[in-house]
Amino acid sequence: MSKGISGLFTKKVSDFATPYTLGAAVRKGDLGTRLSLVVCGAGNMLHRQVGKGILFLLVEAAYIWFMIRSGIYNISMLPSLGWLEQEEVWNEAKGIFEYTAGHQSILILLYGVVTIFLTAMFVVFWRGCLKSAYKAQCLQAEGKHVPGLREDIRELFNSNLQKLLMTVPLLGIVAFTVLPLIFMISMAFTNYSKLGDHLVLFDWVGLANFKKVLSFSDSIGQTFWGVLGWTIVWAVCATAFNYILGMILAIVINRKGTRCKAFWRFCFMLSVAIPQFVSLLIIRTMFNQDGIVNMMLKQWGLISSSLPFFSNATWARIMVILINLWVGIPYTMMQATGILQNIPQELYESARVDGAGPVVTFFKITLPYMMFVMTPYLITQFTGNVNNFNVIYLLSGGNPTPVGSTAGKTDLLVTWLYKLTVDQQYYNLGAVIGILTFVVLAIVALVTYHNTGSYKDEEGFQ
Repeated sequence: MSKGISGLFTKKVSDFATPYTLGAAVRKGDLGTRLSLVVCGAGNMLHRQVGKGILFLLVEAAYIWFMIRSGIYNISMLPSLGWLEQEEVWNEAKGIFEYTAGHQSILILLYGVVTIFLTAMFVVFWRGCLKSAYKAQCLQAEGKHVPGLREDIRELFNSNLQKLLMTVPLLGIVAFTVLPLIFMISMAFTNYSKLGDHLVLFDWVGLANFKKVLSFSDSIGQTFWGVLGWTIVWAVCATAFNYILGMILAIVINRKGTRCKAFWRFCFMLSVAIPQFVSLLIIRTMFNQDGIVNMMLKQWGLISSSLPFFSNATWARIMVILINLWVGIPYTMMQATGILQNIPQELYESARVDGAGPVVTFFKITLPYMMFVMTPYLITQFTGNVNNFNVIYLLSGGNPTPVGSTAGKTDLLVTWLYKLTVDQQYYNLGAVIGILTFVVLAIVALVTYHNTGSYKDEEGFQ
């Protein structure tokens, strides 16, 4: 038994691979299988899989019909993105001016990207069709039963159920995540913006937008680096303070000497139960120039003029970090509470026997255990804080004093991106900033996670 298991691990990956590969189908396929290179389903129909072969042929016919009807045109227009402008023409019969239909670059780009995606999907389908034909050929040559379409459908509800269940989610990811992402990335290499009427017709500009955003001499580039610096400071402070204070709060409540633990947890979780946008809007009103906080401080004689909570850059940045604690600490507290309650008590008892005090047990047992478990959560929190649109936009709106002409002192990359695209219609620059944000977050998350104990020593605390 052990010899069989050890032999299993000594085999190569190729030993487990299916013999029905594309290369084998081309090299060893008969006339019917090779005919499937051109006519999808031909090999299946010649090898007793008529229903499946007809289905393959219909899919190929639909793709060819689409390419003839519009696909070839869509791809041919991609290099230029259109050139025909809308013109005003006098209609003598109606006595009015009419506008001729010109090219719309945004639609050309969208249709072109969709056509490329459909072509890539058809290539995958074509590979599967050819391998299916070769498999049917091999089964027939070996004298084995060749399953038909009905049997394949029944298998989708049995041994191949995962394929049936994963098809719709996969198509959803491709249609609503991957396709828009590629479309946005493509937009970053164009001059699609409100400048020079580029909203209708625009062109490819290569890496010009990236050069503009990353340049220290350009106003947009200076704004980018300023906003990026504040975004990193904000994300680090928001993540660190929420974690440290939330962990301390969880430890204090979880102590044996603390009474009414459920009550205290309930009190701190109230800020989570209330919708975040409601809490933030109320807090913004309270700390306005004429808000209740400034009015009470004046009445008590503590100040003579209103404090610039959101009108001064330093004050505003400190305020958004502090207010974020109000909505962030309860989440960390609950995460830490669950971990604290699962730390083996034998570790603490052994430490007390060895004479270790509370400080030593915290740094030697509690903190390492919590860091081991919560590091992936901290990476997620850091990513969420970089993209924390609600707190910044609802509290300060990115103000005060603008950085350049498009961003404010408290703007994060995500709020600046919103202003560039929705308010000022710099779609090309917004796409560049979105790409750079994704690249920075992906690198930070992957590098950080691959250097944590959670990744390197998964069995460390078991």
